[in-house]
Amino acid sequence: MKTQGLREALLSGVMIAGTAAGMGIAPPVHAQFGGIVYDPSNYAQNVLTAARSLEQINNQIRQIQNQATSLINEAKNLASLPVSTLSTLQQQVQQTRTLLAQAQRIAYSVQDIQSAFTQRYKGANLNASQSQMVSNANARWQDSVGALEDAMRVQAGVVSNLDGTRTSIDTLVSASQSASGALQATQAGNQLLALQSQQLADLTAAIAAQGRAQSLEAARNAAEEAEARERLRRFFKK
Repeated sequence: MKTQGLREALLSGVMIAGTAAGMGIAPPVHAQFGGIVYDPSNYAQNVLTAARSLEQINNQIRQIQNQATSLINEAKNLASLPVSTLSTLQQQVQQTRTLLAQAQRIAYSVQDIQSAFTQRYKGANLNASQSQMVSNANARWQDSVGALEDAMRVQAGVVSNLDGTRTSIDTLVSASQSASGALQATQAGNQLLALQSQQLADLTAAIAAQGRAQSLEAARNAAEEAEARERLRRFFKK
């Protein structure tokens, strides 16, 4: 307020001096008041100089204010998201991996599958003895039961992850909506994408476990059918 009043007073002095000159009033070039020499033209020039200086100061103040606002906005854009669901996500992924690693009888391994099928599923075993056929049939039954149990355990693990997933989604959506800058919004979006990837991984694991169980059951049925024909052939051959 003081700066504004000073500028107005200075500008008023300039206008008065200009008006007097326009009306043909020529003040004395030099007037003396109490021993002090007064020069109107010099006074008017000083007033104009002061007004220009004041305007420059105001412009500099506005520039500083704009720079401060810009720095505040940049700081907001660089601020990190105050929440993170990474630890929960890692725990859920590790739980699913652990369940898959606990597969019974036949693991999720090409070598294990090939070895198991060679020993008790393929047609070469039709030349085995009767007792060996019975043993193979029992082993295949255990494979199927174990695979079905594994599938149900993986499915149960996926379902148990749903509560944590729902909580993480609510947290991230809330953080994204209240994000103060571009970086926070981006980080919230990245965590939501990671959460979606985890859900897809859980779904893939459940489908794989279920498919494994179904495949082993189908292979068991095929092997038992082949062995039944072989036992029937041996019966009539006697």
